[in-house]
Amino acid sequence: MAGRGIFAVRDVRSLISETSEEGTQLKRAVGATQLTAMGVGAIIGTGIFVVIGKGSSLAGPAVILSFVLAAVACAFSALSYAELASSIPVSGSAYTYAYATLGELVAWIIGWDLILEYGVSVAAIAVGWGGNLNAFLDATFGYALPDAISAAPEEGGVFNLPAVFIVLAITLLLVRGVTESVRANLIMVAIKLAVLVFFIVVAFVNFSTDNFTPFAPEGVDGVTAAAAIIFFAYIGFDAVSTGSEEARNPAKDLPMAILGSLLICTVFYVLTVVGAIGIASPAQMAESDAPLAAALDQGAGLNWAAAILALGAVVAITSVVLVIFYGQTRIFFAMCRDGLLPRRLATVNQRYGTPARLTIGLGVLIAILAALVPLGTIVELVNIGTLFAFVLVNIGVIVLRRTRPDMPRPYRVPWSPVLPLLGIAFAIYLMTDLPWDTWLRFVAWLAVGLVIYFAYGYRNSRLRTAPVSPVPAAATEAASPAGTAPSTGAAPSTGAAPSTGAASSTGAASAPGPAETSAPSAPPETPPTAPPRPDDDGRRS
Repeated sequence: MAGRGIFAVRDVRSLISETSEEGTQLKRAVGATQLTAMGVGAIIGTGIFVVIGKGSSLAGPAVILSFVLAAVACAFSALSYAELASSIPVSGSAYTYAYATLGELVAWIIGWDLILEYGVSVAAIAVGWGGNLNAFLDATFGYALPDAISAAPEEGGVFNLPAVFIVLAITLLLVRGVTESVRANLIMVAIKLAVLVFFIVVAFVNFSTDNFTPFAPEGVDGVTAAAAIIFFAYIGFDAVSTGSEEARNPAKDLPMAILGSLLICTVFYVLTVVGAIGIASPAQMAESDAPLAAALDQGAGLNWAAAILALGAVVAITSVVLVIFYGQTRIFFAMCRDGLLPRRLATVNQRYGTPARLTIGLGVLIAILAALVPLGTIVELVNIGTLFAFVLVNIGVIVLRRTRPDMPRPYRVPWSPVLPLLGIAFAIYLMTDLPWDTWLRFVAWLAVGLVIYFAYGYRNSRLRTAPVSPVPAAATEAASPAGTAPSTGAAPSTGAAPSTGAASSTGAASAPGPAETSAPSAPPETPPTAPPRPDDDGRRS
Protein backbone atom coordinates (compact mmCIF):
# COMPACT_ATOMS: atom_id res chain seq x y z
CA MET A 1 0.00 0.00 0.00
CA ALA A 2 1.46 3.34 -1.04
CA GLY A 3 1.76 5.93 1.72
CA ARG A 4 -0.18 8.57 -0.22
CA GLY A 5 -1.71 6.48 -2.94
CA ILE A 6 -5.33 5.58 -3.35
CA PHE A 7 -4.87 2.49 -1.19
CA ALA A 8 -3.13 4.24 1.71
CA VAL A 9 -4.62 3.33 5.06
CA ARG A 10 -5.13 5.54 8.09
CA ASP A 11 -3.35 4.61 11.28
CA VAL A 12 -5.85 3.64 13.96
CA ARG A 13 -4.12 5.71 16.64
CA SER A 14 -4.07 8.72 14.37
CA LEU A 15 -7.80 8.34 13.69
CA ILE A 16 -8.50 8.23 17.42
CA SER A 17 -6.28 11.22 18.12
CA GLU A 18 -8.21 13.39 15.66
CA THR A 19 -11.35 12.99 17.74
CA SER A 20 -9.69 15.28 20.31
CA GLU A 21 -8.97 18.15 17.94
CA GLU A 22 -10.38 21.52 18.91
CA GLY A 23 -13.42 22.50 16.85
CA THR A 24 -14.26 18.98 15.66
CA GLN A 25 -14.63 17.36 19.07
CA LEU A 26 -17.96 15.66 19.71
CA LYS A 27 -19.31 15.38 23.23
CA ARG A 28 -19.26 11.99 25.00
CA ALA A 29 -22.79 11.86 26.37
CA VAL A 30 -24.24 8.46 25.42
CA GLY A 31 -24.29 5.35 27.62
CA ALA A 32 -25.04 1.67 26.98
CA THR A 33 -28.80 1.99 27.50
CA GLN A 34 -29.09 4.90 25.10
CA LEU A 35 -26.91 3.14 22.53
CA THR A 36 -29.03 -0.01 22.75
CA ALA A 37 -32.14 2.13 22.38
CA MET A 38 -30.56 3.73 19.32
CA GLY A 39 -30.11 0.27 17.81
CA VAL A 40 -33.67 -0.77 18.63
CA GLY A 41 -34.90 2.61 17.45
CA ALA A 42 -33.16 2.22 14.11
CA ILE A 43 -34.11 -1.43 13.57
CA ILE A 44 -37.78 -1.57 14.54
CA GLY A 45 -39.59 0.70 12.17
CA THR A 46 -40.42 0.63 8.50
CA GLY A 47 -39.20 -2.95 8.16
CA ILE A 48 -41.64 -4.68 10.47
CA PHE A 49 -44.48 -2.20 9.89
CA VAL A 50 -44.22 -2.10 6.07
CA VAL A 51 -41.83 -4.63 4.49
CA ILE A 52 -43.46 -7.64 6.16
CA GLY A 53 -46.24 -7.34 3.57
CA LYS A 54 -43.90 -7.71 0.62
CA GLY A 55 -41.99 -10.51 2.33
CA SER A 56 -45.14 -12.52 2.99
CA SER A 57 -46.14 -12.20 -0.67
CA LEU A 58 -42.88 -13.93 -1.65
CA ALA A 59 -42.61 -16.63 1.02
CA GLY A 60 -46.13 -17.06 2.40
CA PRO A 61 -46.26 -18.09 6.07
CA ALA A 62 -42.63 -19.20 5.70
CA VAL A 63 -41.81 -15.50 5.94
CA ILE A 64 -41.18 -16.44 9.59
CA LEU A 65 -38.11 -18.39 8.41
CA SER A 66 -37.10 -15.44 6.24
CA PHE A 67 -36.95 -13.24 9.33
CA VAL A 68 -34.78 -15.80 11.10
CA LEU A 69 -32.49 -16.17 8.08
CA ALA A 70 -32.04 -12.41 7.78
CA ALA A 71 -31.28 -12.21 11.51
CA VAL A 72 -28.61 -14.93 11.26
CA ALA A 73 -27.04 -13.15 8.29
CA CYS A 74 -26.93 -9.96 10.34
CA ALA A 75 -25.57 -11.66 13.45
CA PHE A 76 -22.24 -12.60 11.85
CA SER A 77 -21.72 -9.06 10.60
CA ALA A 78 -22.88 -7.62 13.94
CA LEU A 79 -20.04 -9.48 15.67
CA SER A 80 -17.56 -7.87 13.28
CA TYR A 81 -19.12 -4.44 13.81
CA ALA A 82 -18.80 -4.96 17.57
CA GLU A 83 -15.07 -5.72 17.32
CA LEU A 84 -14.26 -2.78 15.07
CA ALA A 85 -16.51 -0.31 16.88
CA SER A 86 -14.90 -1.10 20.24
CA SER A 87 -11.38 -1.02 18.79
CA ILE A 88 -11.79 2.10 16.63
CA PRO A 89 -14.23 4.37 18.53
CA VAL A 90 -14.37 6.99 15.80
CA SER A 91 -17.35 8.37 13.88
CA GLY A 92 -17.90 6.98 10.41
CA SER A 93 -18.78 3.33 11.04
CA ALA A 94 -17.81 1.05 8.14
CA TYR A 95 -16.23 3.99 6.29
CA THR A 96 -13.70 4.55 9.08
CA TYR A 97 -13.06 0.82 9.50
CA ALA A 98 -12.34 0.49 5.78
CA TYR A 99 -9.99 3.49 5.94
CA ALA A 100 -8.02 1.79 8.70
CA THR A 101 -7.85 -1.60 7.01
CA LEU A 102 -8.41 -1.56 3.25
CA GLY A 103 -7.26 1.90 2.16
CA GLU A 104 -8.66 5.26 1.12
CA LEU A 105 -10.30 4.27 -2.15
CA VAL A 106 -12.21 1.41 -0.54
CA ALA A 107 -13.11 3.72 2.35
CA TRP A 108 -14.47 6.28 -0.09
CA ILE A 109 -16.49 3.62 -1.90
CA ILE A 110 -18.05 2.37 1.31
CA GLY A 111 -18.57 5.93 2.57
CA TRP A 112 -20.32 6.85 -0.65
CA ASP A 113 -22.33 3.64 -0.31
CA LEU A 114 -23.30 4.58 3.25
CA ILE A 115 -24.48 7.98 2.06
CA LEU A 116 -26.89 6.05 -0.14
CA GLU A 117 -27.88 3.68 2.66
CA TYR A 118 -28.46 6.33 5.28
CA GLY A 119 -29.28 9.55 3.45
CA VAL A 120 -31.61 8.24 0.81
CA SER A 121 -33.30 5.82 3.17
CA VAL A 122 -34.10 8.68 5.56
CA ALA A 123 -36.08 10.27 2.74
CA ALA A 124 -37.80 7.00 1.91
CA ILE A 125 -38.60 6.25 5.56
CA ALA A 126 -40.00 9.76 5.95
CA VAL A 127 -42.35 8.94 3.08
CA GLY A 128 -43.40 5.81 4.98
CA TRP A 129 -43.97 7.99 8.04
CA GLY A 130 -46.38 10.15 6.06
CA GLY A 131 -48.24 7.07 4.81
CA ASN A 132 -48.70 5.70 8.32
CA LEU A 133 -49.82 9.13 9.57
CA ASN A 134 -52.51 9.10 6.93
CA ALA A 135 -53.51 5.55 7.91
CA PHE A 136 -53.87 6.68 11.52
CA LEU A 137 -55.94 9.73 10.60
CA ASP A 138 -58.16 7.59 8.40
CA ALA A 139 -58.63 4.82 10.98
CA THR A 140 -59.26 7.24 13.86
CA PHE A 141 -61.06 10.22 12.34
CA GLY A 142 -62.15 8.92 8.94
CA TYR A 143 -60.09 11.66 7.28
CA ALA A 144 -56.89 11.42 5.29
CA LEU A 145 -54.71 14.11 3.75
CA PRO A 146 -55.30 14.54 0.00
CA ASP A 147 -52.80 12.92 -2.34
CA ALA A 148 -51.73 16.31 -3.69
CA ILE A 149 -49.94 17.13 -0.41
CA SER A 150 -49.17 13.61 0.85
CA ALA A 151 -47.67 11.73 -2.11
CA ALA A 152 -44.69 12.02 -4.45
CA PRO A 153 -45.28 13.04 -8.08
CA GLU A 154 -44.61 9.46 -9.23
CA GLU A 155 -47.49 8.30 -7.02
CA GLY A 156 -50.02 10.85 -8.17
CA GLY A 157 -49.22 13.68 -5.78
CA VAL A 158 -47.43 16.99 -6.01
CA PHE A 159 -45.62 17.47 -2.74
CA ASN A 160 -45.27 15.13 0.28
CA LEU A 161 -45.82 17.60 3.09
CA PRO A 162 -45.80 15.11 6.05
CA ALA A 163 -42.46 13.67 4.91
CA VAL A 164 -40.92 17.13 4.70
CA PHE A 165 -42.29 18.03 8.12
CA ILE A 166 -40.80 15.03 9.90
CA VAL A 167 -37.38 15.46 8.27
CA LEU A 168 -37.14 19.13 9.25
CA ALA A 169 -38.40 18.42 12.78
CA ILE A 170 -35.75 15.71 13.25
CA THR A 171 -33.12 18.06 11.84
CA LEU A 172 -33.86 20.64 14.53
CA LEU A 173 -33.76 17.96 17.24
CA LEU A 174 -30.37 16.68 16.07
CA VAL A 175 -28.97 20.21 15.94
CA ARG A 176 -30.20 20.83 19.48
CA GLY A 177 -27.91 18.15 20.92
CA VAL A 178 -27.13 14.45 21.11
CA THR A 179 -28.38 14.22 24.71
CA GLU A 180 -31.80 15.58 23.76
CA SER A 181 -31.89 13.34 20.69
CA VAL A 182 -31.15 10.09 22.52
CA ARG A 183 -33.61 11.03 25.26
CA ALA A 184 -36.38 11.54 22.71
CA ASN A 185 -35.39 8.28 21.01
CA LEU A 186 -35.55 6.41 24.32
CA ILE A 187 -39.15 7.53 24.83
CA MET A 188 -40.14 6.59 21.29
CA VAL A 189 -38.49 3.17 21.59
CA ALA A 190 -40.47 2.47 24.76
CA ILE A 191 -43.69 3.41 22.96
CA LYS A 192 -42.95 1.28 19.90
CA LEU A 193 -42.09 -1.77 21.97
CA ALA A 194 -45.31 -1.29 23.95
CA VAL A 195 -47.28 -1.14 20.71
CA LEU A 196 -45.64 -4.32 19.41
CA VAL A 197 -46.40 -6.09 22.71
CA PHE A 198 -50.00 -4.90 22.30
CA PHE A 199 -50.11 -6.32 18.76
CA ILE A 200 -48.61 -9.65 19.84
CA VAL A 201 -51.09 -10.04 22.71
CA VAL A 202 -54.11 -9.16 20.54
CA ALA A 203 -52.90 -11.45 17.74
CA PHE A 204 -52.33 -14.45 19.97
CA VAL A 205 -55.73 -13.98 21.64
CA ASN A 206 -57.36 -14.18 18.17
CA PHE A 207 -54.87 -16.73 16.81
CA SER A 208 -55.82 -19.32 14.17
CA THR A 209 -53.64 -21.94 12.46
CA ASP A 210 -55.67 -21.82 9.21
CA ASN A 211 -53.36 -19.25 7.61
CA PHE A 212 -50.27 -21.45 8.03
CA THR A 213 -51.10 -23.82 5.15
CA PRO A 214 -49.47 -24.10 2.72
CA PHE A 215 -46.52 -23.02 4.83
CA ALA A 216 -43.95 -22.42 2.06
CA PRO A 217 -45.79 -22.16 -1.28
CA GLU A 218 -42.66 -20.96 -3.13
CA GLY A 219 -40.21 -23.29 -1.38
CA VAL A 220 -36.66 -22.34 -0.43
CA ASP A 221 -36.43 -19.79 -3.23
CA GLY A 222 -39.37 -17.90 -1.78
CA VAL A 223 -37.82 -17.91 1.69
CA THR A 224 -34.45 -16.56 0.52
CA ALA A 225 -36.01 -13.99 -1.82
CA ALA A 226 -38.13 -12.72 1.07
CA ALA A 227 -35.08 -12.70 3.37
CA ALA A 228 -33.23 -10.45 0.91
CA ILE A 229 -36.10 -7.97 1.11
CA ILE A 230 -36.77 -8.38 4.83
CA PHE A 231 -33.12 -7.70 5.48
CA PHE A 232 -34.19 -4.06 5.34
CA ALA A 233 -36.03 -4.64 8.62
CA TYR A 234 -32.75 -5.32 10.43
CA ILE A 235 -30.82 -2.39 9.06
CA GLY A 236 -30.00 -0.10 11.90
CA PHE A 237 -27.77 -1.98 14.32
CA ASP A 238 -24.82 -0.59 12.40
CA ALA A 239 -26.10 2.90 13.25
CA VAL A 240 -24.96 2.22 16.81
CA SER A 241 -21.36 2.20 15.60
CA THR A 242 -21.78 5.67 14.10
CA GLY A 243 -22.13 6.95 17.66
CA SER A 244 -18.72 5.60 18.71
CA GLU A 245 -17.24 9.02 19.20
CA GLU A 246 -20.01 10.12 21.54
CA ALA A 247 -20.11 6.95 23.67
CA ARG A 248 -18.97 7.32 27.27
CA ASN A 249 -17.33 3.89 27.33
CA PRO A 250 -17.07 2.68 23.73
CA ALA A 251 -14.97 -0.37 24.61
CA LYS A 252 -17.75 -1.88 26.71
CA ASP A 253 -20.95 -0.17 25.59
CA LEU A 254 -20.71 -0.53 21.81
CA PRO A 255 -20.49 -4.36 21.57
CA MET A 256 -23.25 -4.65 24.17
CA ALA A 257 -25.51 -2.23 22.30
CA ILE A 258 -24.90 -3.69 18.82
CA LEU A 259 -25.49 -7.31 19.78
CA GLY A 260 -28.18 -6.52 22.37
CA SER A 261 -30.32 -4.45 20.02
CA LEU A 262 -30.13 -7.14 17.32
CA LEU A 263 -31.19 -9.86 19.79
CA ILE A 264 -34.07 -7.80 21.20
CA CYS A 265 -35.40 -6.96 17.75
CA THR A 266 -35.13 -10.54 16.47
CA VAL A 267 -37.27 -11.82 19.35
CA PHE A 268 -39.88 -9.11 18.76
CA TYR A 269 -39.88 -9.72 15.00
CA VAL A 270 -40.45 -13.45 15.21
CA LEU A 271 -43.27 -13.08 17.75
CA THR A 272 -44.87 -10.31 15.68
CA VAL A 273 -44.73 -12.26 12.41
CA VAL A 274 -46.10 -15.45 13.98
CA GLY A 275 -48.95 -13.41 15.47
CA ALA A 276 -49.63 -11.62 12.17
CA ILE A 277 -49.84 -14.88 10.21
CA GLY A 278 -52.11 -16.19 12.95
CA ILE A 279 -54.77 -13.54 12.29
CA ALA A 280 -54.39 -12.66 8.59
CA SER A 281 -53.47 -14.34 5.34
CA PRO A 282 -50.25 -13.33 3.55
CA ALA A 283 -52.40 -11.96 0.71
CA GLN A 284 -54.24 -9.58 3.06
CA MET A 285 -50.97 -8.16 4.36
CA ALA A 286 -49.31 -8.03 0.94
CA GLU A 287 -52.06 -5.81 -0.47
CA SER A 288 -51.71 -3.14 2.22
CA ASP A 289 -49.17 -0.35 2.77
CA ALA A 290 -49.70 -0.87 6.51
CA PRO A 291 -49.72 -4.71 6.73
CA LEU A 292 -49.88 -5.10 10.51
CA ALA A 293 -52.78 -2.66 10.76
CA ALA A 294 -54.44 -4.54 7.89
CA ALA A 295 -53.96 -7.82 9.78
CA LEU A 296 -55.86 -6.41 12.75
CA ASP A 297 -58.51 -4.67 10.68
CA GLN A 298 -59.20 -7.12 7.86
CA GLY A 299 -57.90 -10.31 9.45
CA ALA A 300 -59.17 -10.04 13.01
CA GLY A 301 -61.88 -7.40 12.40
CA LEU A 302 -60.50 -5.13 15.13
CA ASN A 303 -60.61 -1.61 13.70
CA TRP A 304 -59.92 0.04 17.05
CA ALA A 305 -56.77 -2.04 17.47
CA ALA A 306 -55.68 -1.12 13.94
CA ALA A 307 -55.93 2.58 14.87
CA ILE A 308 -53.70 2.07 17.92
CA LEU A 309 -51.19 0.16 15.85
CA ALA A 310 -51.13 2.86 13.17
CA LEU A 311 -50.31 5.46 15.84
CA GLY A 312 -47.53 3.19 17.14
CA ALA A 313 -46.16 2.86 13.62
CA VAL A 314 -45.95 6.65 13.33
CA VAL A 315 -43.95 6.83 16.56
CA ALA A 316 -41.78 3.86 15.58
CA ILE A 317 -40.86 5.28 12.21
CA THR A 318 -40.12 8.65 13.80
CA SER A 319 -37.37 7.07 15.86
CA VAL A 320 -35.99 5.32 12.76
CA VAL A 321 -35.76 8.65 10.95
CA LEU A 322 -34.02 10.11 14.00
CA VAL A 323 -31.37 7.41 14.39
CA ILE A 324 -30.67 6.86 10.69
CA PHE A 325 -30.38 10.60 10.11
CA TYR A 326 -28.06 10.81 13.11
CA GLY A 327 -25.88 8.08 11.57
CA GLN A 328 -25.86 9.90 8.26
CA THR A 329 -24.57 13.11 9.83
CA ARG A 330 -21.76 11.31 11.67
CA ILE A 331 -20.58 9.43 8.57
CA PHE A 332 -20.64 12.64 6.54
CA PHE A 333 -18.83 14.39 9.40
CA ALA A 334 -16.04 11.79 9.35
CA MET A 335 -15.63 12.04 5.57
CA CYS A 336 -15.48 15.85 5.75
CA ARG A 337 -12.95 15.72 8.59
CA ASP A 338 -10.77 13.46 6.42
CA GLY A 339 -10.98 15.96 3.57
CA LEU A 340 -12.73 13.60 1.16
CA LEU A 341 -15.68 15.99 1.29
CA PRO A 342 -15.52 19.75 2.08
CA ARG A 343 -13.65 20.00 5.38
CA ARG A 344 -15.34 23.22 6.46
CA LEU A 345 -18.49 21.19 7.10
CA ALA A 346 -16.71 19.16 9.82
CA THR A 347 -17.08 21.82 12.48
CA VAL A 348 -18.92 21.38 15.75
CA ASN A 349 -21.23 24.08 17.04
CA GLN A 350 -19.75 25.24 20.33
CA ARG A 351 -23.14 25.83 21.94
CA TYR A 352 -24.80 22.51 21.09
CA GLY A 353 -21.77 20.24 20.63
CA THR A 354 -23.16 18.94 17.34
CA PRO A 355 -22.19 19.40 13.67
CA ALA A 356 -25.05 21.87 13.25
CA ARG A 357 -24.12 23.35 9.86
CA LEU A 358 -23.70 19.94 8.28
CA THR A 359 -26.92 18.64 9.88
CA ILE A 360 -28.99 21.54 8.59
CA GLY A 361 -27.57 21.23 5.09
CA LEU A 362 -28.30 17.50 4.94
CA GLY A 363 -31.74 18.07 6.45
CA VAL A 364 -32.73 20.47 3.69
CA LEU A 365 -31.48 18.11 0.95
CA ILE A 366 -33.22 15.09 2.46
CA ALA A 367 -36.45 17.06 2.91
CA ILE A 368 -36.43 17.88 -0.80
CA LEU A 369 -35.88 14.20 -1.63
CA ALA A 370 -38.64 13.17 0.77
CA ALA A 371 -41.06 15.51 -0.98
CA LEU A 372 -40.40 13.85 -4.33
CA VAL A 373 -39.17 10.25 -3.81
CA PRO A 374 -41.52 7.24 -3.33
CA LEU A 375 -40.62 4.34 -0.98
CA GLY A 376 -40.76 1.58 -3.66
CA THR A 377 -37.45 0.51 -5.09
CA ILE A 378 -35.45 2.50 -2.54
CA VAL A 379 -35.83 -0.42 -0.12
CA GLU A 380 -33.97 -2.76 -2.47
CA LEU A 381 -31.34 -0.14 -3.21
CA VAL A 382 -30.70 0.43 0.48
CA ASN A 383 -30.47 -3.33 1.06
CA ILE A 384 -27.73 -3.88 -1.50
CA GLY A 385 -25.78 -0.93 -0.12
CA THR A 386 -25.98 -2.28 3.42
CA LEU A 387 -25.02 -5.81 2.41
CA PHE A 388 -22.02 -4.41 0.56
CA ALA A 389 -20.99 -2.56 3.72
CA PHE A 390 -21.32 -5.77 5.72
CA VAL A 391 -18.99 -7.57 3.32
CA LEU A 392 -16.30 -4.92 3.78
CA VAL A 393 -16.68 -4.79 7.56
CA ASN A 394 -16.15 -8.55 7.81
CA ILE A 395 -13.12 -8.31 5.53
CA GLY A 396 -11.84 -5.46 7.70
CA VAL A 397 -11.84 -7.67 10.81
CA ILE A 398 -9.81 -10.35 9.02
CA VAL A 399 -7.33 -7.84 7.57
CA LEU A 400 -6.85 -5.94 10.84
CA ARG A 401 -6.24 -9.17 12.75
CA ARG A 402 -3.29 -9.82 10.42
CA THR A 403 -1.91 -6.28 10.05
CA ARG A 404 -2.46 -5.08 13.65
CA PRO A 405 -2.42 -8.19 15.85
CA ASP A 406 -1.15 -6.06 18.77
CA MET A 407 -3.98 -3.51 18.68
CA PRO A 408 -6.16 -3.43 21.82
CA ARG A 409 -9.46 -5.17 21.10
CA PRO A 410 -11.96 -4.77 23.95
CA TYR A 411 -14.21 -7.19 22.08
CA ARG A 412 -13.06 -9.95 19.73
CA VAL A 413 -15.17 -11.92 17.26
CA PRO A 414 -15.02 -15.57 18.35
CA TRP A 415 -13.69 -18.20 15.91
CA SER A 416 -12.25 -15.60 13.55
CA PRO A 417 -11.90 -15.79 10.59
CA VAL A 418 -14.64 -18.43 10.34
CA LEU A 419 -17.51 -16.22 11.55
CA PRO A 420 -16.46 -13.14 9.51
CA LEU A 421 -16.21 -15.40 6.44
CA LEU A 422 -19.71 -16.69 7.14
CA GLY A 423 -20.86 -13.06 7.41
CA ILE A 424 -19.37 -12.37 3.97
CA ALA A 425 -20.97 -15.48 2.49
CA PHE A 426 -24.44 -14.68 3.85
CA ALA A 427 -24.26 -11.07 2.66
CA ILE A 428 -23.19 -12.05 -0.86
CA TYR A 429 -25.84 -14.77 -0.97
CA LEU A 430 -28.60 -12.29 -0.12
CA MET A 431 -27.23 -9.78 -2.62
CA THR A 432 -27.60 -12.33 -5.41
CA ASP A 433 -31.32 -12.53 -4.68
CA LEU A 434 -31.86 -8.82 -5.34
CA PRO A 435 -33.24 -7.77 -8.75
CA TRP A 436 -30.91 -7.04 -11.65
CA ASP A 437 -32.07 -3.43 -12.00
CA THR A 438 -31.14 -2.88 -8.36
CA TRP A 439 -27.59 -3.94 -9.18
CA LEU A 440 -27.52 -1.53 -12.11
CA ARG A 441 -28.65 1.40 -9.94
CA PHE A 442 -26.07 0.46 -7.32
CA VAL A 443 -23.23 0.32 -9.86
CA ALA A 444 -24.34 3.68 -11.32
CA TRP A 445 -24.29 5.23 -7.84
CA LEU A 446 -20.77 3.93 -7.19
CA ALA A 447 -19.59 5.21 -10.60
CA VAL A 448 -20.79 8.72 -9.73
CA GLY A 449 -18.97 8.42 -6.41
CA LEU A 450 -15.69 7.46 -8.09
CA VAL A 451 -15.91 10.52 -10.34
CA ILE A 452 -16.32 12.76 -7.27
CA TYR A 453 -13.46 11.03 -5.47
CA PHE A 454 -10.93 11.52 -8.25
CA ALA A 455 -12.18 15.05 -9.00
CA TYR A 456 -12.22 16.27 -5.38
CA GLY A 457 -11.64 13.76 -2.59
CA TYR A 458 -8.25 12.43 -3.69
CA ARG A 459 -6.69 15.90 -4.02
CA ASN A 460 -8.18 17.25 -0.79
CA SER A 461 -7.67 14.17 1.35
CA ARG A 462 -6.15 14.80 4.75
CA LEU A 463 -3.53 12.21 3.87
CA ARG A 464 -2.08 14.61 1.28
CA THR A 465 -2.90 18.07 2.56
CA ALA A 466 -2.36 18.11 6.31
CA PRO A 467 -0.14 16.48 8.89
CA VAL A 468 -1.73 14.00 11.20
CA SER A 469 -2.05 15.15 14.80
CA PRO A 470 -0.04 13.60 17.60
CA VAL A 471 -1.82 10.87 19.48
CA PRO A 472 -2.97 11.77 22.98
CA ALA A 473 -2.86 9.12 25.66
CA ALA A 474 -6.45 9.90 26.58
CA ALA A 475 -7.56 9.08 23.07
CA THR A 476 -6.00 5.65 23.01
CA GLU A 477 -7.38 4.82 26.41
CA ALA A 478 -10.83 4.97 24.93
CA ALA A 479 -10.00 1.97 22.80
CA SER A 480 -8.21 0.00 25.45
CA PRO A 481 -10.00 -2.72 27.39
CA ALA A 482 -10.38 -2.38 31.10
CA GLY A 483 -7.25 -3.27 32.83
CA THR A 484 -5.18 -3.11 29.67
CA ALA A 485 -2.61 -0.41 29.39
CA PRO A 486 -2.92 1.69 26.27
CA SER A 487 -0.19 1.11 23.78
CA THR A 488 0.82 4.75 23.52
CA GLY A 489 4.45 5.04 24.04
CA ALA A 490 4.94 1.36 24.25
CA ALA A 491 6.52 -0.50 21.42
CA PRO A 492 4.26 -3.14 19.98
CA SER A 493 5.40 -6.67 19.91
CA THR A 494 5.61 -6.66 16.15
CA GLY A 495 6.98 -4.27 13.75
CA ALA A 496 3.79 -4.01 11.87
CA ALA A 497 2.40 -1.05 13.79
CA PRO A 498 3.62 2.37 14.82
CA SER A 499 5.04 2.27 18.24
CA THR A 500 3.94 5.68 19.48
CA GLY A 501 1.31 8.13 18.83
CA ALA A 502 3.95 10.63 17.89
CA ALA A 503 4.75 8.49 14.94
CA SER A 504 1.67 9.88 13.35
CA SER A 505 2.99 13.34 13.51
CA THR A 506 6.28 12.65 11.91
CA GLY A 507 6.78 10.70 8.82
CA ALA A 508 3.45 9.26 9.48
CA ALA A 509 1.89 12.52 8.47
CA SER A 510 0.93 10.58 5.44
CA ALA A 511 -0.79 8.09 7.68
CA PRO A 512 1.26 5.08 6.79
CA GLY A 513 -0.29 1.72 6.27
CA PRO A 514 0.57 -1.15 8.53
CA ALA A 515 3.23 -2.39 6.20
CA GLU A 516 4.92 0.98 6.11
CA THR A 517 5.00 1.52 9.82
CA SER A 518 7.82 -0.94 10.19
CA ALA A 519 10.04 1.72 8.61
CA PRO A 520 12.18 3.46 11.23
CA SER A 521 10.56 6.88 11.58
CA ALA A 522 12.40 7.54 14.87
CA PRO A 523 9.33 8.41 16.93
CA PRO A 524 10.05 10.37 20.09
CA GLU A 525 9.15 8.87 23.44
CA THR A 526 7.52 12.07 24.64
CA PRO A 527 3.87 11.40 25.49
CA PRO A 528 1.43 13.19 23.20
CA THR A 529 -0.09 16.36 24.57
CA ALA A 530 -3.30 16.93 22.64
CA PRO A 531 -6.08 18.45 24.76
CA PRO A 532 -8.14 15.93 26.72
CA ARG A 533 -11.73 15.23 25.81
CA PRO A 534 -14.52 16.79 27.82
CA ASP A 535 -16.91 14.42 29.53
CA ASP A 536 -20.66 14.66 29.18
CA ASP A 537 -20.85 17.45 31.69
CA GLY A 538 -18.39 19.53 29.83
CA ARG A 539 -15.63 19.00 32.40
CA ARG A 540 -12.13 18.23 31.24
CA SER A 541 -10.78 14.95 32.52
